[in-house]
This record gives sequence, structure tokens and C-alpha cells, in this order.
Amino acid sequence: MKYVSTRGGAPALAFDDVLLTGLAPDGGLYLPARWPRLTRSEIAALAGLSYAETATRVMAPFVGAAIDAETLARTIDEAYAGFDHPAVAPLRQIGSNDWLLELFHGPTLAFKDYALQLVGRLFDHVLAARRARVTIVGATSGDTGAAAIEALRDRDNVVVCILHPKDRISEIQRRQMTTVTAANVHNVAIEGTFDDCQALLKAMFADADFRAATHLSAVNSINWARVMAQTVYYVTAAVALGAPHRPVSFSVPTGNFGDIFAGHVARRMGLPIESLVIATNRNDILARFVETGRYQTGAVVPTLSPSMDIQVASNFERYLYELLGRDGARVAALMETLARTGGFAVDRAALNETRAAFAAHGVDDAETEAAIASLYRRTGMIVDPHTATGIAAATAYRGDRAAPMITLATAHPAKFPDAVTRAIGAAPPVPPPLAGIESRPERCAVLPNDLARVKDFVRSVAVAAPEREPETS
Repeated sequence: MKYVSTRGGAPALAFDDVLLTGLAPDGGLYLPARWPRLTRSEIAALAGLSYAETATRVMAPFVGAAIDAETLARTIDEAYAGFDHPAVAPLRQIGSNDWLLELFHGPTLAFKDYALQLVGRLFDHVLAARRARVTIVGATSGDTGAAAIEALRDRDNVVVCILHPKDRISEIQRRQMTTVTAANVHNVAIEGTFDDCQALLKAMFADADFRAATHLSAVNSINWARVMAQTVYYVTAAVALGAPHRPVSFSVPTGNFGDIFAGHVARRMGLPIESLVIATNRNDILARFVETGRYQTGAVVPTLSPSMDIQVASNFERYLYELLGRDGARVAALMETLARTGGFAVDRAALNETRAAFAAHGVDDAETEAAIASLYRRTGMIVDPHTATGIAAATAYRGDRAAPMITLATAHPAKFPDAVTRAIGAAPPVPPPLAGIESRPERCAVLPNDLARVKDFVRSVAVAAPEREPETS
């Protein structure tokens, strides 16, 4: 399997090179040169398999010969062995044909664990084989950072540096990162938004000399391996509810378009998905694109669902590449227009194709609270505000009721106690991984939204740096 850049100006790479490279040197994102396909009989044969067994079958075609089959299967087994539910990603019924896919049974209680617990181990394997070390730099809107740190802490071949927007994630999300004391972990609070953090990350990757000197790599969803791993739980959920013999639908809370793009990948592989519903909050650039065909950025608005407080959805570029017939030059031109003017538009044919592939709904804070409260009254279940946007969007775009509607429950409600308390009048129970986290000391540097200052910090902690500067609280 070879991978190509969405902007068409980078050489094709094998899976292991894409894993370590992250962002393509032309600024694009990597995608498989062709989509593997699962036949109906192959999908049917997944019934009754464990999550790890299904994951091995789904991901093996993407990995190809880069990692031998035995090592891949063992690595996948190890990645999910520590999850706290035997099904790894269990389904819970919330209506007559409505379901929650619980994606918070990993170590940091968020869906990012389902990819990063595997990606961390894949990094270990490839780096050990190459006798190499890397500096992982990531930008997080809340959950990616904690999941990446948990997956990569204390690993000999990796230094981790995570940027997050200061005061724009929940306290629990911040503390899950900043209370980790591993020597190879570094946190930076950027005085700005997540979009600022993401722009800093891309600028560092765009500087070839800096990238080479610091041995830079990424675990954000710009890294293809993240999307690949997230594709698995779409397959396990669909098969559990009758695929391939009947189609299913998914409602996906998304800000950076990575999680719902994984659903798009599963559909391209042959999974019978009737509808993919994009659930956004007031930062609704994706919903507006599906409505109008114009992708136009604006100011980031703080909401009850902070992990989705994003205006520039990085993974949308992967879908755009597909939408434009895999024309890298056209994608590169639109990305340049976006950077220069803050927006671009597609033609009517492309808009119609998008509407055939996705529905979309923006959910404000009042609707988010109402969705949390309604589910609690009906079932006694408590969901976090991101999951609540998915439930609200699923209700708005229910479609064929014969097809199960599965909302992705992307985080444990205890990560967002303030929003839950506002909605139901009581705080969610605290699970063991979060017990006592509020009293643990934090370690984090605070930096302005300034590329030069951030580069200096990364140099000071990078694997190639001769010495490290102290961090400030």
C-alpha cells in the first residue's frame, strides 16, 4: 500500500514512512493511493470476532507489507488489552432503534484512545526497527493531548510536546495532560485558540530545516494512522447491528473532521452506511459548508463542547481531495485561497455530492443542555456535551427508521462536570482514572501565539537538542 499527498507535490510513501512523517512535505495530508475493499462476505465474517480481531482485519490492508502480520496482530491486541469494557467499544440502546457507541473505555476516557493506544505502539515498533528517535508535536482541542501523552509517556524513543489553547479546554482535560510527570512529556498553553495551535503546528512542519533538526513527527489526526484506527469502531458497531445485511447510520460530533472522515473511509471500504451526520456546535463551518458549498472561517466561539471549538477543520482537506477527483493541484489552490482569504467555495455538482454523502447540523449550547437533560430523564444515562450534540443532530436528521442510528459517545461525562451539572442539576460520578486529579501538581509552559517562541521551546526539548530549558508553571 502506497500513500499520496492531498496536494499532489510529495512522493508516494509506504505506511511506516507515513506514520513517522505525519504531514506531507508539500503541506498536504496523506491518503491511500487506493481504497481497500471489504466484500459482503468478509464483513459478515466479522460477526462474533473480538474488537482486536476485527481491527486486525480492517487495518491490515492499509499497513500492507510495512509491518508483518504477526507483529501487527500482537500490537493491536496489546493496544486494546487495557480497556475497561470487554467489548472495547460497546453499544447501548437509547431508543427503539437508536444507540450510543461508547468510546470512552480507554485510559483517558475519550475516543482518541482508540487510535492513540495503537499509534503509540506502532511508533515504538518502527522507531526501534530503525534505531531512530522523534519529537512528537501535537495540537489539541482537549482530548488528543491527553490520549497522546498517555500513549507515549516514558517511551525511550519519543519526546512529546503538546500545544493546547490556554483557558479554552475543560479543567479535567487540562489536568489529564499537565499532571503527567514523565520526563519525555512537555505541555504548552498557547495564548490563543485551537486554530492558532493548529496553525503553529503546520508552520513548524512546513519549515524543512526545523523539521529535520528536531526530528519532528505528529500524532494529531493529520497522521493517517489515527484515521485508519478510528475506522474500526464504525465496522464493529455496524456488524453488531446487522451489517452487511442492513445499513446503519452514524451521528458524529466533530470539529476537525477526522472522526467522521473515518466513517467515510469505512463506507468507501464497503460498509453499508446509509447516513453520516456531522454534528457541530456554534462553530459550525462544516454545517455551513454542507448547506451552502462555501467553506468560510470565522471567530472561534467558546461553547459547552470545547473540543469542537474549531473553525479550520484539518481533515476536511482529505475529503476535499476525494470530492475534487483526487486533483492535488486543485486542492493546493483552494488551500492557498483559504489561507489568503479565509474561505473558498465549490461548485453545485460538488455540493450535491457532499449532500449525498453527509447531513450536518449545528447545535447551540441550549440544545446541548436539553439533549443531556432529555436523555437523563428518559433513561438515567448521563452523556458529555459533545455526545449531546451528536444526539441532537441524530434527532434532527433521523432518516430511515429501519436503519439503526448510532451516535458516537466521544468522552466520559466526568470530563465535563460543569456542563453536565448545568443540564441535570448534579455532577456525574467520577471514574477511578480521574480520582484526585484536582490535587495533583501541574507542569506546563505558557507561551504567546508566536511561532518563533514556540519553535524555541520545541528546540529546547527536542530529541536532537543538546540541553533542555526549564519549564514554567
